[in-house]
Amino acid sequence: MASVAIYLNFQGNAEEAFNHYKKVFGGEFSTVMRFKDAPPQPGAPALSEDDQNKIAHMALPIIGGIQIMGTDMLESMGHKLVEGNNFTISLSPDTKEEADSMYALLSEGGADGVAPHDEFWGYWGTCKDRFGIRWMFNIMKQW
Repeated sequence: MASVAIYLNFQGNAEEAFNHYKKVFGGEFSTVMRFKDAPPQPGAPALSEDDQNKIAHMALPIIGGIQIMGTDMLESMGHKLVEGNNFTISLSPDTKEEADSMYALLSEGGADGVAPHDEFWGYWGTCKDRFGIRWMFNIMKQW
């Protein structure tokens, strides 16, 4: 079933932030994945032990069927958190065709686009629209 989530970026303190949000909203994390849990990506730099333990992806259901999700941005990978790139609206449509259509329309006149494509966890892409809003498209693989 299609869903929407708010995706948050942190500069190394995602776990601390999500533990705080868990106190606020209650519930349990639906996903906790550290960078060391992900398969190595070709051409990616080797990560320090500290960076390997940072959060690659975390999710917490909050209210009204909404989830907040997040990741640590790693300076070792050239990521820098600045106001404006610390959140993304994450769309999980039902089909790749829907993701492709939304991407085509939202990325029109925008920037920083990565067209939806297959990744180890599913079908994923992202863009910033012409109004400066970041969007993510994500269809998880069924394991």
